[in-house]
Amino acid sequence: MLETVIELYNTILYEPLFNAVIFLYNILPGNDFGMAIVALTVLVRLIFFPLTVKTTLSQRALGRINPLMKEIKDKYKNNAQAQSAAIMQLYKEHKVNPLSGCLPLLIQLPILIALYQAFGAGFKPDSLAFLYSFVENPGRINEISFGFLNITTKSVILALITGFFQYFQLKQNQKLTQGSNSAGLGPQKEMQALNTQMLYFFPVMIIIIGWNLPAGLLVYWLTTTLFSMAEQTYIRTRYKD
Repeated sequence: MLETVIELYNTILYEPLFNAVIFLYNILPGNDFGMAIVALTVLVRLIFFPLTVKTTLSQRALGRINPLMKEIKDKYKNNAQAQSAAIMQLYKEHKVNPLSGCLPLLIQLPILIALYQAFGAGFKPDSLAFLYSFVENPGRINEISFGFLNITTKSVILALITGFFQYFQLKQNQKLTQGSNSAGLGPQKEMQALNTQMLYFFPVMIIIIGWNLPAGLLVYWLTTTLFSMAEQTYIRTRYKD
């Protein structure tokens, strides 16, 4: 069973993305693998943009009805069945699906993992055996990208830059998804405290992990972070409360 799942994962996700990044590497001027990483990352994120919008708006809607949910939980704290029925009615009245924000993330996660692996495998000669017949084998991958960055070696500076922008991306996302009326209520205070911890913890973890990663993977990480900031800015402007 596990072997079948792995084979499907490789056939449906990993191999197409690996071939895509090698194809882009072949056609981009200067055979720049870093530019191929940026191009494919942006392309994949654009494909998932509608799902990202749906997820963000769903999180925002849930934030807005949180005060009403707290009232229901207080009112029916001794009657779990009535509490569940009232919450479901609240979702129905406000046209909110609590699972709508999770499904897009579940769909994107395996694809993003495969994308990450495809970039990491680009420099391994054995991986070129996965190339489709119509994708030219480039032979040896050019390790220098953007004219100065060796993307096979570690880059402390790039790790710091990635963590820096990750902090602002998380901060921007918290402002975007928070409910306009949800502040200051019991569970929301706990959630805000958790968000504050993550705001600092996650960027630090990225720096620590990125410290030991090849620069090429950090290029991917930084690109997806910057793209997230751009799409969040668009969503905030386009879908105002």
